[in-house]
Amino acid sequence: MAAINPGNKAPVFNLATTSGSKNDLSQALGDNQLVVLAFFKVGCPVCQFTFPYLERLHRSYPSVPIWGISQDDADATNAFAKSYGVTFPMVLDEALSSTVDYGLTNVPTTFSVGADKNIQQTIVGFDKKALEELNQKMASLAGTQAKPLFTEADEVPDLKPG
Repeated sequence: MAAINPGNKAPVFNLATTSGSKNDLSQALGDNQLVVLAFFKVGCPVCQFTFPYLERLHRSYPSVPIWGISQDDADATNAFAKSYGVTFPMVLDEALSSTVDYGLTNVPTTFSVGADKNIQQTIVGFDKKALEELNQKMASLAGTQAKPLFTEADEVPDLKPG
């Protein structure tokens, strides 16, 4: 399981995006009530399954930032984003410094981080119930009703370990 649980401080970072600019978590948290961080590896089947649902969240609530934190290089990360229809920003953690700081043992691992820099939610692997909770939280912050995250056609399991 992830070492950083809700209520603990989130390590801040300033990582390069796939286009070379920097994403600074401290700055983003100064501008937003919540930032969602989704750590992944491009070859991870559970990551491939999860990221289209994170993209649905991004499209439903674009005012709440979601960042993919890739453990791969820019070319592989861009190919992953294209293959899975991901349009939210992708930052690179090739040296795994943030992965280590967050104490990850599995991917995907998704954290929601509040403006106070505390972890509000930790999701390890694919967890339908936890993603629904994130959906509700993002909708509330966006000032709207929650939009459906899953459809019957998705045939989504309750859990998929990372």
